[in-house]
Amino acid sequence: MPVLGFGTLIRGADETISATRAALEAGFRHFDCAERYRNESEVGEALEAGLAAGGIDREDIFVTTKLWNTNHRPDRVEAAFEGSLKRLRLDYLDLYLIHTPFAFQPGEEQDPRDQNGNVIYDRDISLSETWKAMERLVDGGRCRAIGLSDISLKELVPLYESARIKPAVVQVEAHPYLPETELLEFCQENDIVLLAFAPLGHGIRPGPLEDPVILAIAARVGKTPAQVLLAWAVQRGTALLTTPRTAARARENFDISLLPEDAFDEINRIQTRQRFNEVVKTGVPGFIAKGN
Repeated sequence: MPVLGFGTLIRGADETISATRAALEAGFRHFDCAERYRNESEVGEALEAGLAAGGIDREDIFVTTKLWNTNHRPDRVEAAFEGSLKRLRLDYLDLYLIHTPFAFQPGEEQDPRDQNGNVIYDRDISLSETWKAMERLVDGGRCRAIGLSDISLKELVPLYESARIKPAVVQVEAHPYLPETELLEFCQENDIVLLAFAPLGHGIRPGPLEDPVILAIAARVGKTPAQVLLAWAVQRGTALLTTPRTAARARENFDISLLPEDAFDEINRIQTRQRFNEVVKTGVPGFIAKGN
């Protein structure tokens, strides 16, 4: 899996297509998708056209998508997987993730709510049961690896210990304000890739992009704050996802280099702690257009 990945949580069909094409042209070969984002068809269209125009083979790119919360029941997993494959115009997936450890009421409504507006969870299914269905996808040969997203270390450890096929990747929010050090250490000890989403803090301001330490290092090394944050993420041993919306931003995010050791250590000493996405507590991702 390429260390630098392009995240496809983008609003709007046209922007999804143009941004995905721009990322491919900038050099990105790792694309992270999800049924929840409701734009797999647009991503698939962009990748198909981009591969053909650039003379790039399918084997040269790494595509991930995710099982949404309403499809955790084992009898729904394969159909959800096949639906994503069809929308993405692919014959196989490089990686399939359980989007969150939370099971929602099964059905076509992605965000089931009761009359009081509360999420309706499915209490009759366990994460381990869903995982066994994921393992069968690998057995079938069209899913090369499986993993989890938005999971805590406390939830990950028992699943890892009981799994027949171990998680290959764990995708979580991670940046200097939320370093997830214990989780990273567990992953490194057990040959799991920690894939950081929101490595720039979702671009929220104030946030890591405006941190005085990051700004000072960026000025010192002649890089943008974003490039400094991405370099730190790679240097500490994680893979990462960014979502540049323009060709210029895609080229910027792809152009990173190792930080001097003193700069890397300075970032590690940042004391601010902030989580920007509360999905790990509810299973409902933020930063998705209302109604989606």
